[in-house]
Order: sequence, then structure tokens, then C-alpha cells
Amino acid sequence: MRIGILGGTFDPIHFGHIRPALEAKQQLGLDKVWLMPNHIPPHKTATSVSTQHRVEMTQLICDQYAEFKLCDIEVKRETPSYLVTTLEQITQSHPNDEFYFIMGMDSLVNLTSWYKWQSLFNLCHLVVCQRQGWNLAPDNAIADEYQIRLSSPEAIAERKSGLIIPIQVTPQAYSSTNIRQQLAQQILPTDALPNIITEYIKDKKLY
Repeated sequence: MRIGILGGTFDPIHFGHIRPALEAKQQLGLDKVWLMPNHIPPHKTATSVSTQHRVEMTQLICDQYAEFKLCDIEVKRETPSYLVTTLEQITQSHPNDEFYFIMGMDSLVNLTSWYKWQSLFNLCHLVVCQRQGWNLAPDNAIADEYQIRLSSPEAIAERKSGLIIPIQVTPQAYSSTNIRQQLAQQILPTDALPNIITEYIKDKKLY
């Protein structure tokens, strides 16, 4: 199977996560996209709500969209979750599957700061969603690697890992930070959140 993985704090999960993941699945012909909440993310400060709430919200989305499946491997870990460690575990337990890690261009430009980032190419393909205001400068530390590994969605059949695949996705004007700010002011950003998430937040009195 071809499996996409979208990781994040999902604090809360919103259409800025959901719609690009659906578009990536369609463009790459993926069989499934795993939504993978972090527990202790190495690159961010503490989350606003508990891991349990973030997992439950993610599960609600997976229940609503057949394209998604919850991957809880990182929430079970009591140490910071480095992607390379996670992918090593996943590829060992799913040796016959291909994995496509979905990220934004903002993550790619900082990839060399990630733990053992070079090893990621032995474990998966990187799918890079273009984001407004973010471009890969020629002098960026990842630029040479990008040129070597650059591929199109149509040319990925021959390799199980190691490619960087840029895709165009519909821009989403949502961020978890802005959504949390609105929720703190008792504003429900219904255009950014699926109804099922809005109802969960109201019911649990989150944010």
C-alpha cells in the first residue's frame, strides 16, 4: 500500500490540515493517509490541550473521512518524538508498504535542523505542499538535496523511498494559533473547523 502520513499537534485539527491531506492523497494515488498526533513534539512548546483531547479530535475526523486513519504511535511515547525514530518503527512493522510524509514548504526549508534528517530518505518519500510566502532559496542547506531528489507525482513508481515530491494544494487561510486565539475570545471559527470538532470543543469546554 501507498500510505501518506501527516503529523502535527492538531491543536485543534482543522481544514488547514484536512484539505491538503485529501488533495495529496488524490494527486499521489495514496491508499490511505495516516493522521499522526504528536505527544511531545521536539520543535514546539507545550500544547494547549491534553494529548487525549487531541487524539480524540483526530479520531473524530478519521471516523468522518474514510480516507484517513489514526496513527497513535507517537502519543504512546513518553519521550520527544523524532520523525526518523517513528518511521523506523513503522517501516519495520509494515515492510511491504510505501510511506509518503506530507509536510509544508516551511518545514522543508528547516529540514536540516531535524534529528538525523538524512536518514529520512531511506524510510519514506517527502511530499512538500507549497505554501504562500515560503520558497526554497538557492543557498538553503537542503537545496542541493532537493535538486537531486526532486520528482513529480507521475514519476514515483520505481522507488520506494528517497524522493522529494512537491505538490500544489489549495491555499488554506487557517492556522491553529489563530483558531485558538478566536476560541479564547469565544468566537467559533466555523469556516475553519468541521462541525464535529466545533461541537467537541464546545462540549469539552476547550481553549
